[in-house]
Formats: sequence, structure tokens, C-alpha cells
Amino acid sequence: MNLGDACVVATDDESVRRAAAEAGAETVMTSKTLDSGTDRVAEVARMPEFSDFDVFVNVQGDEPFMSGNAVAAAKEMVASRSFDVGTAAARAEPWVLDDPGIVKVVVGDDGRALYFSRAGIPYLRDHGDREARDANILQHLGVYVYTRTALDRWVALPAHPLEKIERLEQLRPLAAGITFGVAITDGPAYAGIDTEEDLADANARWAEISAR
Repeated sequence: MNLGDACVVATDDESVRRAAAEAGAETVMTSKTLDSGTDRVAEVARMPEFSDFDVFVNVQGDEPFMSGNAVAAAKEMVASRSFDVGTAAARAEPWVLDDPGIVKVVVGDDGRALYFSRAGIPYLRDHGDREARDANILQHLGVYVYTRTALDRWVALPAHPLEKIERLEQLRPLAAGITFGVAITDGPAYAGIDTEEDLADANARWAEISAR
């Protein structure tokens, strides 16, 4: 993607580290006691070799088909819009509202995230507003761009009830007032890999891409 000065694969699993290293990636081993991907990024950020970096990009390992455009757009939300954290979303079809495995986000007019949820948001109260609802369905993409200050503040916060209820780590900083800029990107959004079926689909997609 060529969007940063360094790129590392951070993991607590030796088999993952070994596979990444064999593919030519720089790797970092982290603690097995971490609760989230953001905690893992924060541990890497505290390492001496990364002490001079001010902005950190986290592309979650369970979303291997993240586009470079989404990462660049999320980074731009921090670089030029002065949000504490940048992330991205893609316009989605109504069926995603019924899938709790796909995280949805509602965004304000200024590009700021108002809420993330596994539930179907925005909720359609009156059927006459279906067209407007459908135009505002956004699937959250698993990329985060943090300033060092925002990253340190995020991981210092205690777990929030909303985070525990929805099992969404981003609700912790959102509830504490950390601002999220959400870049709305074009192109298809692929769900994360959470099940064996998801893995089979991802392997088939990767084989298709590799054959081109």
C-alpha cells in the first residue's frame, strides 16, 4: 500500500509470525494477555524501535482484503481533519442490517462517528423512509488510524458497558469522547473472517485474485 514509513505484522502466535516472516514481512511478537487489536498496537508503539512514530495504522488481520483506498482515507481523517482516530466504512445493502457479524456505523454530517453497532442501524421506523434508510447503511471496515496521544488514551480507559454488551472495542473510546472520523469509501466491503465458512470464502477469493 506504501502508506507509511514501516509495516509490521504484530501477533502473539508463533505460527503466524513464522508464516509472515517467510513471506518477507517484518514481525513483532506481543503478549498473549492482550484483549484487543488496539492493545496490541499500543504494545508495539511502546517498543523503543517505534518511539519516533506519531501516527499508527491498524489493519485487522481478520480483514485481509482491506483496500489501500480505505486505509489511505482513514489516515486522511486524522492527517487533515483533526480527528483523534480515523476509520472507514463502505455503503452496504440492506441485508447487512440483519447480520450481527457485520458492524454498522452511523455518521454525522461532519464525518464523525455517532455510534457503532452489530444491530441494524439506522432503524427504519416508517416504511416510507426506506429509500433514505437504504442510502445511509454503512458497513464499518476494520481499519483504525490513531495519533499516539489517542492510542495511549484509548488503552488507558477501563472497559465500558457498551463495549462489553456489543463486543466492540471502539465503543470504549467513543463513549469517552475520543472522536472518530469515518471515511466513506467506494467499492465492495468484505466481512471479516470469523467462521470456517468465512475462511473457505476468503481462500477462494484469494485463489481467484492470485490467478489474475
